[in-house]
Formats: sequence, structure tokens, C-alpha cells
Amino acid sequence: MDFSFSDEQLAVSEAATGVFAGLVEPERVGAVEQRADEERMDRELWQALAAADLLGLAVPESEGGAGHGMLELGLLLEAQGHVVAPVPLWATLVLGALPIAHFGSDEQRERWLPGVVGGEVILSAALNAAALSPTATPAVVARGTRAGAGAGAGAGAGASGSDEAGWVLDGVELAVPHAQLAQRVVVPARCADGAGGVLLALVDPRAKGVTLERNVTTNREIHPHLRLSGVAVGRDDVLVGPDLGRAALAFALTAATIGLCALQVGVCEAALRQTAAYLNARHQFGRPLSTFQATMLRAADAAIDIEAMRVTWQNAAWRFDTGRDAAEAARVAKWQASERGQRAVHATQHLHGGMGADITYPIHRYFLWGKQIELMLGGPSAQLARLGAQIAEQALARAEAGAAAGAGTEASAAP
Repeated sequence: MDFSFSDEQLAVSEAATGVFAGLVEPERVGAVEQRADEERMDRELWQALAAADLLGLAVPESEGGAGHGMLELGLLLEAQGHVVAPVPLWATLVLGALPIAHFGSDEQRERWLPGVVGGEVILSAALNAAALSPTATPAVVARGTRAGAGAGAGAGAGASGSDEAGWVLDGVELAVPHAQLAQRVVVPARCADGAGGVLLALVDPRAKGVTLERNVTTNREIHPHLRLSGVAVGRDDVLVGPDLGRAALAFALTAATIGLCALQVGVCEAALRQTAAYLNARHQFGRPLSTFQATMLRAADAAIDIEAMRVTWQNAAWRFDTGRDAAEAARVAKWQASERGQRAVHATQHLHGGMGADITYPIHRYFLWGKQIELMLGGPSAQLARLGAQIAEQALARAEAGAAAGAGTEASAAP
């Protein structure tokens, strides 16, 4: 497995770093965070990313994008994490645009993806409930409506009937990233017919029956709670129907995880660089703090944590882009980014001493971003428990397969 980047991938990383370095400074980020309105994003930076052709990285060439994959998106998110830029890259490009690009109809792709490339369209997805559920079960319920009937007439109708006219959605999804800015939110919903189907719908957050409840996150972004009450969704806004919905939801969850892990690497790496500069500049007992063994070991541990996070998200992204099963690799990356990420940002803040507690000093912002990403990933203990359960299931399956094979051999050898 070769993780060296191609010339195109290096160009993506360099272009993203150049745009962010040219526009993002701590004072500018702080000004966006302190805005009293619902915006809380840097529109000028967003347009600069569009002008650099970075918003269309994973959008198909047929819709004006570059046709790249998760690796390139991860490099862009790493660059964002380096400066903790207040723009909805993860929400728009990973949560929204990727599912539309892979599962949307021609009309849906043509309607939304060129706007993403040009910086006019912001997207998101409501994945928290499914991400936290052991069975990836959405919190929203979908009831089919039949052709020629009112929105409520088809409640309880079969999920896969040929005469379905649309769906009615009810339920609550918590902390939907940048939903207040989005033109559409990808909402997974479980079908009410009891057959276990899941659909993915494109919901207008300003539609009738949709309520956004303001929710400010640890890193000061706005991720509103999304409440749906009798929200009508027509066929044209169904991204994936019940028959393929679970596979599409698994795709979306895996992509979301990989993107968050890449973002965490950028956050932690920049925090460690700032810490190294601080330790070299500060002196105690006549020599730099960086020369003390305790600080060197703490920083070295953080560097090791970051490299472990990096190689696991890149492995998951490589598997994702090459059509391999990336779910298990993404879970490993998820644990690494959750456990090692919070450990790394905690170390960098601690190594700043009293300055680390000063909220006017830039390092605190990286701690908040690292903690927020850990929370969105679900926490390290939960991830470790899921990985342990998965390993146990695999071991049991191998043991059962071995026992069955042994029984078959004995049977064939019997006279």
C-alpha cells in the first residue's frame, strides 16, 4: 500500500493551504465567531475556495467538478483544520454533495452540484441519530403518500408500492451542521411500514413543517436541531428509495467519518506546530522550555498520536475511493481521531501553561475544535466498544465456519 500522493493530490493540498493562509487569521476567525446573527461563516473565504476550484473536488466532471475522491477531500479538510476556518466544507462537500453525486438522479445532480462548485449552494445532512445507533437507525419516520391522495391519506402505506406519490416525514434530528445556511439537508428516514426500509430525502430547511432550533456547538459553530412535522417530500426530492437506502446511508456515514478524521488531523497538527513555536520562544531557568525532557516527551507523544490518526484516515479514504469495503477502516480511524485527537489537543493546551487558559490566545480554539470533533465522532469509549463487538463477531463467524468445514470433512470421509 503506497500512501505517497500524486502530483494532482499535492496540488490540491498546496492550493488549499495557499487560500487558507492568505485569508484566515485568528482575529478574522474570532470576528466570525462573535457574530450575533445565524451566519457564522466566512463568505469571502467561501467564494475564494470556489474561485480556486476547491469546492468541486469530488463533484463529477459532468457537473463542472474535478471528479476527485475522498482522499482529495480529506486533504482539503486537513488544510481547513490547520486554520480552523469557519466555513461549512465538511457539511457541504462530504455530507451533502457526495451522496447527491453518487446516488442522485441526473436532474438532482444538475440542480444542486454546479451550485456547490460555484459557491452558491450550501448543503448538509442529518446523520447524528443513525451514527449513534448500533443499527444505524434514523430518528425520522417516513410515511408514504399515494397518487391522488392528500398528504395524510397515505399514512402507513407500503414503502415500495408502485403508486407512491411521495412521503411525509416526522421526527427530530439533533445538531445538524449549518442547517440554517443550507439550501437542502439530506435526511435519512426509516419507513413506517415495518419492512425495515430507509430512504434519503432532500429536505428544504425552510419548508412547511420544518423547524430549526438554534444550537451552538463547543467550537462556536451553529448546528441547529431539525424538527420535522408532517413535512411533505415529493418524488423529485427523494435521493434514494427504501430498497437501496440502507446501503446509501452506510456510504454517507462512512464518508462523514473519514472527513471528520481528516479534519481532526489538521486541527491537531496545527496545534502542535503552534506549541512547538511557543516552547522554543519561552524560556525558564535560562533555557527554552522545549529543551526540558517533560515537554519534549509530551510533544513527542502528541506527534505520534497525529501520525497514527493520519495513516488511518488515509487508509480508510483509499479503500473508500477504490471501491473496497471501508467501513471497518473508517471505524478504526474514528477511534484514533476521537481518542488520540482529544489527547493531542489537551497536551498542546497544557504545554502552553497559563496561556492555554486564555481564550484570547489562539491555541484555545484548537482545543475547542478538537473536542467538538471528538463529540461528533461519538467518543472513544463508544468506538472501542463497537470495534470490540465487531472483532468478537468476526471471530465467532470464523469459528463457526471452521466447525462447519470440519464437520463436512468428517462426513465425506465416513465409509
